[in-house]
Amino acid sequence: MTGEVSFDGVFVPTLLVLAMIALGGAFVVTRLIGAFGLYRFVAYRALVDLSLFVLILGLLSILAPSFGYSL
Repeated sequence: MTGEVSFDGVFVPTLLVLAMIALGGAFVVTRLIGAFGLYRFVAYRALVDLSLFVLILGLLSILAPSFGYSL
Protein backbone atom coordinates (compact mmCIF):
# COMPACT_ATOMS: atom_id res chain seq x y z
CA MET A 1 0.00 0.00 0.00
CA THR A 2 1.42 3.37 -1.00
CA GLY A 3 1.15 6.60 0.94
CA GLU A 4 -0.65 8.33 -1.92
CA VAL A 5 -4.19 8.56 -3.26
CA SER A 6 -4.78 8.62 -7.01
CA PHE A 7 -7.27 11.10 -8.47
CA ASP A 8 -7.51 10.36 -12.22
CA GLY A 9 -3.84 9.43 -12.35
CA VAL A 10 -2.62 12.33 -10.22
CA PHE A 11 -1.03 11.09 -7.03
CA VAL A 12 -1.77 13.20 -3.96
CA PRO A 13 -0.22 12.53 -0.52
CA THR A 14 -2.64 10.95 1.91
CA LEU A 15 -1.81 13.51 4.58
CA LEU A 16 -2.86 16.32 2.23
CA VAL A 17 -6.21 14.63 1.60
CA LEU A 18 -6.69 14.13 5.33
CA ALA A 19 -5.77 17.77 5.99
CA MET A 20 -8.42 18.96 3.52
CA ILE A 21 -11.03 16.76 5.19
CA ALA A 22 -9.91 18.02 8.62
CA LEU A 23 -10.14 21.62 7.40
CA GLY A 24 -13.74 21.07 6.35
CA GLY A 25 -14.53 19.32 9.63
CA ALA A 26 -12.93 22.09 11.66
CA PHE A 27 -14.94 24.64 9.69
CA VAL A 28 -18.18 22.87 10.56
CA VAL A 29 -17.23 22.51 14.24
CA THR A 30 -16.24 26.18 14.54
CA ARG A 31 -19.55 27.21 12.97
CA LEU A 32 -21.39 25.07 15.50
CA ILE A 33 -19.38 26.52 18.38
CA GLY A 34 -20.13 30.02 17.12
CA ALA A 35 -23.82 29.26 16.69
CA PHE A 36 -24.14 28.04 20.27
CA GLY A 37 -22.13 31.00 21.60
CA LEU A 38 -19.41 28.93 23.20
CA TYR A 39 -16.60 31.22 22.05
CA ARG A 40 -17.36 33.55 24.94
CA PHE A 41 -15.73 30.99 27.25
CA VAL A 42 -12.33 31.07 25.49
CA ALA A 43 -9.72 33.79 25.49
CA TYR A 44 -8.07 33.17 22.10
CA ARG A 45 -10.47 32.10 19.36
CA ALA A 46 -7.74 31.55 16.75
CA LEU A 47 -5.88 29.19 19.08
CA VAL A 48 -9.04 27.17 19.67
CA ASP A 49 -9.67 26.96 15.92
CA LEU A 50 -6.12 25.77 15.27
CA SER A 51 -6.37 23.24 18.09
CA LEU A 52 -9.61 21.84 16.68
CA PHE A 53 -7.97 21.42 13.28
CA VAL A 54 -4.98 19.61 14.78
CA LEU A 55 -7.22 17.34 16.87
CA ILE A 56 -9.41 16.42 13.90
CA LEU A 57 -6.36 15.81 11.70
CA GLY A 58 -4.82 13.61 14.38
CA LEU A 59 -8.03 11.63 14.73
CA LEU A 60 -8.25 11.14 10.97
CA SER A 61 -4.61 10.06 10.74
CA ILE A 62 -5.18 7.48 13.47
CA LEU A 63 -8.30 6.17 11.73
CA ALA A 64 -6.82 6.22 8.19
CA PRO A 65 -5.23 2.72 8.33
CA SER A 66 -8.58 1.21 9.25
CA PHE A 67 -9.97 2.59 5.97
CA GLY A 68 -7.05 1.15 3.98
CA TYR A 69 -4.91 4.28 3.62
CA SER A 70 -1.32 4.46 4.81
CA LEU A 71 0.57 7.63 5.64
